[in-house]
Amino acid sequence: MARRFALRSPHDRAILGLAVPALGSLAIDPLVSLVDSVFVGRLGPAPLGALAIDGAIFSLAFVGFNFLAYGTTPRVGRALGRGDREEAGRIVVQAMGLAALAGFFVTLFLLGMARPLLALMGAKEELEAPALTYLRIRALAGPAVLLATAAHGAFRGYRDTRTPFWVALGVNLVNLVLDPLLIFGLGWGVAGAAWATVVAQWTGAVAFLWLLFVSRREAMGIPRVWPRLREMLPLLRVGGHMLMRTGALLGTMAFSTATAARMGVAVVAGHQIALQFWYFLALVLDTLAIAAQALVAHELGRGDRATARALGDRLLQWGLGLGVALGIGLALLSGFLPQLFTADPDTLRAARAAIFFVACLQPLAGLVFVWDGIYIGAEAFRYLAWAMVASAASAGLVLVVVGAHGFGIAGVWAGIGTLMTVRALTSGWPWWRGRVVGEAAPPIASG
Repeated sequence: MARRFALRSPHDRAILGLAVPALGSLAIDPLVSLVDSVFVGRLGPAPLGALAIDGAIFSLAFVGFNFLAYGTTPRVGRALGRGDREEAGRIVVQAMGLAALAGFFVTLFLLGMARPLLALMGAKEELEAPALTYLRIRALAGPAVLLATAAHGAFRGYRDTRTPFWVALGVNLVNLVLDPLLIFGLGWGVAGAAWATVVAQWTGAVAFLWLLFVSRREAMGIPRVWPRLREMLPLLRVGGHMLMRTGALLGTMAFSTATAARMGVAVVAGHQIALQFWYFLALVLDTLAIAAQALVAHELGRGDRATARALGDRLLQWGLGLGVALGIGLALLSGFLPQLFTADPDTLRAARAAIFFVACLQPLAGLVFVWDGIYIGAEAFRYLAWAMVASAASAGLVLVVVGAHGFGIAGVWAGIGTLMTVRALTSGWPWWRGRVVGEAAPPIASG
């Protein structure tokens, strides 16, 4: 947080110029799966259930590759801050090359392991056939998904979140048009939904490739060369740290759900409702983290630690303010929102209690997410990974106690609150000490 609060700052325009389009892009991205679900749902419960299983598999298959965005943005931003446009272009080539290579192997893995993966997810009898069809077709978009991920990171490094927004909008429009045409018009059913998504995602990937390597290549300084494997190693090291961090976070959230499940159906159902609001609000707050990644990296590349620090302080003000606003809004609606999901009184009671915790944690979440963006901009990936492991371990201990003593939904969310508190402490202390982007101190434990 800033040492002095001001209603206006010279940095506000740059922050909002990145955060607002990023919000649009982040909000649009999940619509592909939502639109598929809406149309496939009309085919019956079995195809819809198959889609849910495949969605979980794809999420797990691709979640470890978020470093293609998070690792690319600060490296490109720093190079541009130094005025080295050629180096920024080479980093983009490396990221896109690694994305294409990784996407190819992910596709091979999904095609080769389709049946075992579905068996592991419990897809039996009437679910197996539609799930297998959708999975094998949708897997063909593996390289496209990762190319788009890397391209998002590249454009953010160039401090451009508008272009990814328009590409994401185009992808969803293609999917929206093709879904009813292929599913119902041609009678392809669940296979039509898969092909619509594949075509849409490859449309987005080709659009990004054309923008980066044709229409804006000279302006962005991107060379037409094949990247070498050794040039990709720094990004792969970032991937290891980010995978460690993501695994610790996802593991904690999964453990919280498992703990809630042991307390009864109403508790886990209420917990699931609250999680939907938690993830939605996290998406909103994450826009400030994206702005932090690009802006802080650029200033550090210029060697201007004072401006990087001022930007970080202002972003933390925005994070805290937005978190307070979201928390108050959610608290005011907490009595009504759970009724959109269920009418069961026990579930409603549990959901309202959990949503209260979600609302109270939003100011802290606003700070934590911005600190994440700042640390990513400073390329402190190793520190972020170990800090998340420490936070997850602390939350895990609380959840173990909660589960042993049956403290209910409040205890489960106390565990998540512990996760966020330790994350805030491990992020905030080095920030206040000036060890991240302080004017005199070097960055901490970077990757």
